[in-house]
Amino acid sequence: MTENLNVPTTAKQMVAEARGRVESITPEQVVADVKQGALLIDLRETEECVEHGVIPDAVHFPRGMLEFWADPNSAYHRQEFDPSRRIILHCMAGGRSSLAADTLQQLGFKNVAHMDGGFERWSLEGRPVLGGHKDS
Repeated sequence: MTENLNVPTTAKQMVAEARGRVESITPEQVVADVKQGALLIDLRETEECVEHGVIPDAVHFPRGMLEFWADPNSAYHRQEFDPSRRIILHCMAGGRSSLAADTLQQLGFKNVAHMDGGFERWSLEGRPVLGGHKDS
């Protein structure tokens, strides 16, 4: 079957398709994986981190440069993106992290997951958050 690239899709469809291809894990699993040496990446924009706070031990890499930072052949490659390391991605609710995990898999990363429900779920479960505006 030939794909028709001219057929419009939606962001919601793209996220749903990506979620079908990536591993989704709970905040509890994130904590266990980070204790075992996994890298937790916060994909949110800087403004979101300032407003809502950050998860302790998460490294901030906004989504916009992910492919360039992860690709070892890119002039922008960051050493934190090690294909042999467990990498967990999170965003605010899980959409961007699903897409990003799918992208990393396309780049050859084998041990990638995204946190289902994102930062919102983490916060709703009462897990630790550093910073943020408490009055928002």
